[in-house]
Amino acid sequence: MSPTPPALSKLQARQRDRVFWRLAEDIPQPLTWKLMVISAVVPLLLWWLLASSGWISDKFLPSPPDVLAAMGDLWERGLLVQDTRASIVRVTLGFVLAAVVATPIGILMAAFASIRALLEPAIGILRYMPAPAFVPLLIIYLGIDEAPKIALIFIGTVFFNTLMIMDAGKFVPKALIEATYTLGGSRWQILRQVIWPYIIPNVLDIFRVNMAASWNLVVVAELIAASEGLGKRIELARKFLNTDEIFACLIVLGLIGFSIDMSFRVLIRKTCAWSLDS
Repeated sequence: MSPTPPALSKLQARQRDRVFWRLAEDIPQPLTWKLMVISAVVPLLLWWLLASSGWISDKFLPSPPDVLAAMGDLWERGLLVQDTRASIVRVTLGFVLAAVVATPIGILMAAFASIRALLEPAIGILRYMPAPAFVPLLIIYLGIDEAPKIALIFIGTVFFNTLMIMDAGKFVPKALIEATYTLGGSRWQILRQVIWPYIIPNVLDIFRVNMAASWNLVVVAELIAASEGLGKRIELARKFLNTDEIFACLIVLGLIGFSIDMSFRVLIRKTCAWSLDS
């Protein structure tokens, strides 16, 4: 017997609930887009309402239109492009250098227990040293030009990259390694043709996660006698209590970081689609 309309309505409600609360499963694409829009629009509306309420001075909480106007002013003066370019170059150089150093060391630590025992304690200690604490030493050793800024981003990223790549490499199935040995493979072939291909998706995802740390550190790095950069622009705005410019720079930082994150996701889907199959 077919369910009555009320029963059908309750069944549909339960099905909708199950869709929203699916555990470790994908949800329909339309629902995904709706939730993403809500996550962006609701905070913006709350910000706008709070700034327009008069409870907080616009010197401390500028409204979205004021922030957009400040962003437009920085753009017209050429400062926004100049500062954004400087920050992107510093983050890119520091992060790429950290990735180049961390990847082979992390793989070697995953593959060889001897290398892991030798390096893991030292790297583990260095990882817990806040990167900004190295600023005085970086200024003493490298001066106040670009080198200490790039070095700070490098220090704040390389140790996390190394240990996370090591952890990813430890999950390579031993059966694959033993099979390679059985077929006459060498240690170099195992590293290059077994371990590296197996962990590439994880390495890219590690880079995606740790890029956020590099992008956050650029603000600190640009306080080291920088003449341009989004971090420097924020510091200058703070001195003159231009909170609209501070909000504008923060939004630009967030949008660029989000774009980088999405680019890594696309890269993983395009180059490592085989690893995403369930």
